[in-house]
Amino acid sequence: MGAAAGAGSPLAPAWLEVPADLNALEAKLWAHDVERTPGGELAVGGIGVAQLAEEFGTPLFVLSEDDFRARARAFKDAFDDAFADVCGGVDVYYAGKAFLSSAVAAWVAEEGLRLDTCSGGELAVAAKAGLPGELLGLHGNNKSDAEIERALDLGVGRIVVDSLDELERVAAIAAARGDQDPGRRELRAKVMLRLTPGVHAHTHEFIATAHEDQKFGLSMAAGTASAEFRAEVAEESGIEAAAAASAAEEAVAAAAGHDSIELLGLHCHIGSQIFEPEGFEVAAVKLLTFLATMRSTYSIALPELDLGGGHGIAYTPVDTPRPAAEIAQALAAVVRSTCGDLGITPPRISIEPGRAIVGSAAFTLYRAGTTKDVLVDVPADAPGIGEEGATAVRRYLSVDGGMSDNARPVLYDADYSAVLAGRASDAAPQLTRVVGKHCESGDIVVRNVYLPADVRRGDLVAVPGTGAYCWVLSSNYNYVGRPGVVAVRHGSARWIIRGETEQDLLSRDMGV
Repeated sequence: MGAAAGAGSPLAPAWLEVPADLNALEAKLWAHDVERTPGGELAVGGIGVAQLAEEFGTPLFVLSEDDFRARARAFKDAFDDAFADVCGGVDVYYAGKAFLSSAVAAWVAEEGLRLDTCSGGELAVAAKAGLPGELLGLHGNNKSDAEIERALDLGVGRIVVDSLDELERVAAIAAARGDQDPGRRELRAKVMLRLTPGVHAHTHEFIATAHEDQKFGLSMAAGTASAEFRAEVAEESGIEAAAAASAAEEAVAAAAGHDSIELLGLHCHIGSQIFEPEGFEVAAVKLLTFLATMRSTYSIALPELDLGGGHGIAYTPVDTPRPAAEIAQALAAVVRSTCGDLGITPPRISIEPGRAIVGSAAFTLYRAGTTKDVLVDVPADAPGIGEEGATAVRRYLSVDGGMSDNARPVLYDADYSAVLAGRASDAAPQLTRVVGKHCESGDIVVRNVYLPADVRRGDLVAVPGTGAYCWVLSSNYNYVGRPGVVAVRHGSARWIIRGETEQDLLSRDMGV
């Protein structure tokens, strides 16, 4: 007979502690207006999850509008305050790739932020929301000509260029528009250059973006410039300078040489879901030093510097996100001191938080289905029951969604938490694996969590921290409709993205 995998189970990871109260909520995992009612039901903005499930169905993304707005304001206020004496404040771009709808885009503008987009589709959402072009940025490592054209049509505040090839295409498209229309000869594409500072962020390798061996950015490493550029440098400055020339340096020189380009400055992004401050600080020093070098070498003054985003949130109780004010003060100190050491005027700073604003503002509401207890081998060194051949019980709880609404566990080994949402329970804690309904053994929503042992079919289960990179990565695997997103505020709830129907799924099927 196997041992029960309950309290103290050796199958749980070391960081997962048996909760003292299964009905309590870990505040840092949730929006500020999520609470338990006296009857034990989860509520957000004063609305119980049973009402939300009845009205909108499950699975369902539930987004607190007040919490989103509060986190957006916190970043804007904290960075403006920290950088007031450095560069007069900070331009905060919400990273729309985390989660975007026209309603969210409007909230962003209303709270004084700008919006960073990564595709023509995201630009279309911003346009639908009525955001002026100067509040927008366009990212992407492989922008199409059509996306560049749309950005110029909208008059975006900046196009973040990712390669020398793209720089030449942006310059050519902008120049051609001026040639075709004499009234637009003054049109210049506003460009920032995304550089790769060679900083290895402490995060999953698929979301680390500032080391050399990946697809983003222009390398700052010596010797990465083209042979043609190195030959020019050798002729003007000598062999040693040519050997040190980088792709980043070549891009600055090229951008400055195009009449159709207005070179605003530099950009970097070291990765996502990062807690340690050191990576951001090292990247800031490298970019500021490079900026100073471009001024001394080419007399090119670059007035702006974007330090990216990627600040982590709490997905589990052991995660320790830093407050926006702490992040801001630390970065401001580095920029202030580095610019002083280099003898340069601090550039205008911008940042791009996405997950840190929307991640904890939402949770996913599921309805429980089947449960199944299975016997699994216990690790040989597990305390207490590590004898040869020992087994223990693991409970599987299936819900009515899964990897179609949250692909992060299968993509990044992401950890989440979960709670029984529709009622309180006095049952003992049971180590549980929450899984989806799809035909994949990797369809795991929460790998390890303690839930009450009496969770049964029909119960509501909530997974916090799903505001970022869940809905936007959703799919129709097994022809399952993508869930909708409900915004809750001041006791009312409304669709901001409705859930897909079978009619939606079949609308592009052209028939036999």
